[in-house]
Amino acid sequence: MPLEVEIITPNRVLLHEVVDELNVPGALGYLGILPGHTALLTTLGQGVLMYRKGQERRYLSLFWGYMEVNNDKVTILAELAEPAEEIDRARAEAARQRAEERLRRFEDATIDRERARAALERALIRLQVAARAAAPSPH
Repeated sequence: MPLEVEIITPNRVLLHEVVDELNVPGALGYLGILPGHTALLTTLGQGVLMYRKGQERRYLSLFWGYMEVNNDKVTILAELAEPAEEIDRARAEAARQRAEERLRRFEDATIDRERARAALERALIRLQVAARAAAPSPH
C-alpha cells in the first residue's frame, strides 16, 4: 500500500498525493519514509524534500515544521515549502550572492551574521531543488 502525503503551509495545501517513498529533512537529519513505517511525530528542519511515484522523483524546498506518520498517512505542517517549479532561480541566486557578500564583511558590526547565514542556507536549498528538478531523472 502506498503512502498518502499531505503538505500544508500557512497559506495553502501544497501537496496531496499518493506516493511510494518520501525523504524529508528532519531536525536532526534526513528521514526516509516507506509504506508500513511505524507511527512517528517529529520536528522538521530545512532542506530538500523528495517524493517518488513509480520512477518519477519530485523535489520541494522545505523550511521547518512538523511531520506525523500514522497508518501510511503522512501529514507535514511546514512553515514554508516550495515545489521546484515555483522557485525563481534568478531570485535565489541573487539572494545567495547578497548573503555571501554580507558574510564577507567581517568588520561591519551592523551585519546580522546569523540572519545572513540563514538567508544563504535558504538560497542554497532553493537552488539545489531547482537544479534537481531540471536534471534528468535517474532510472
